[in-house]
Amino acid sequence: MARPGFPLSAWPWRSALYLLSGALTGAVTLVLLAVTAVAGGVLAVVLVGLPLLLATALAGIWVAAVERRRLRLVDAVPVADPHRAPAAAGLRAWLVTRLRERATWRELGYALLFAGLLWPVDALAAGVALGGPLSLVATPLLMATVGEGREAKVLKQWTVTGWPEACGVAVLGLVLLAAGAYALGVTAGARAALARLLLSPEPSETVTELTRSRARLVDAFEAERRRIERDLHDGAQQRLVALTMTLGLARLDAPPGPLADQLAKAHQEAGTALAQLRELIHGIHPKVLADYGLEAAVADAADRCAIPVDVDLELPGRLPRPVEAAAYFVVCEALANVDRHSAATRARVSGEHRAGRLVLRVRDDGRGGAEAGRGSGLTGLADRVSVLDGTLSLSSPVGGPTLLRVEIPCEPCRPRPPREGAERCA
Repeated sequence: MARPGFPLSAWPWRSALYLLSGALTGAVTLVLLAVTAVAGGVLAVVLVGLPLLLATALAGIWVAAVERRRLRLVDAVPVADPHRAPAAAGLRAWLVTRLRERATWRELGYALLFAGLLWPVDALAAGVALGGPLSLVATPLLMATVGEGREAKVLKQWTVTGWPEACGVAVLGLVLLAAGAYALGVTAGARAALARLLLSPEPSETVTELTRSRARLVDAFEAERRRIERDLHDGAQQRLVALTMTLGLARLDAPPGPLADQLAKAHQEAGTALAQLRELIHGIHPKVLADYGLEAAVADAADRCAIPVDVDLELPGRLPRPVEAAAYFVVCEALANVDRHSAATRARVSGEHRAGRLVLRVRDDGRGGAEAGRGSGLTGLADRVSVLDGTLSLSSPVGGPTLLRVEIPCEPCRPRPPREGAERCA
């Protein structure tokens, strides 16, 4: 509206269309709400009116959906739908979900406000900003047609009897029409701001939906990881095993000479590739983690570390699968950093579950000076932990020691046999 050409742009007409369509939609909403509420109340004694009362309670959903579409006339940013998808298919699940949502009742309140108060304001604003100025602009036309060139009624209040006077009134109408364009913009902007305030998701609803979306992403990542692990284990690894056996048999049957030497070299390379593939599969998601849980997996990682590692974990049982996977890879990456960068002689991994959080600590007696942004992989670990609403902190003064601390909120699963727990703890 601060631009000089605003009255000549499309925005005043879009504002007028927004207000006029609001007046029409509000009048229809008032009639429908009144009819369904009265009919439902009268017929409730014979149970026929109960569906009508339910429809009245849910009417705000459809009114809000129309309002979100109308907002695009004056607001380029769409308003998000605050409703969540039902947990199951069918009308009953949809009704239960909608009746339990705060957004449904907030939208019903907006529908009642819209039907009782807002649409008359829309109609009055559009009528004052457009009706009066357009009547003035049309004075020469009225004088030429209805008044037969002699006179014309202006707003049914006074009579214009000459063409100069009629043209002056028309010019005044154009000036008022330009002023009305700003009035339309202000009114439509205020109405759109009110609608956005009442129909947008509450901050808590947005945070909840983001949390659910993040949980779905974690589950999808874990499912994809398991698929890759299965394909590597059952596909590529089996083919490499068969290739290694075939090369070994060919090497036994080949006579001494250059061919036997080449077969021996190929057999050795195939064995190396098979070992690397097995290490890759183990790194994606080790079997000991899936079968026996975080404590056993951390102990296994400590045994494979190049420096001595003390492990002291006290966990009440199996943890949710994404938490176990994230905690395991944090420990593995931390031990790898200790081995490569710290010049430590000993490390320690400790942790427990307390107050609804898994707490892990990785300490070493190295030279310290570790920073998250220097290629240590700690930034990626922090991102992975944050997906689960966890936190990662690092204390590494120059000269050591270094302490990596991770906290992930979670609740332990009930203790189960290893294999069963691996399938059900999620």
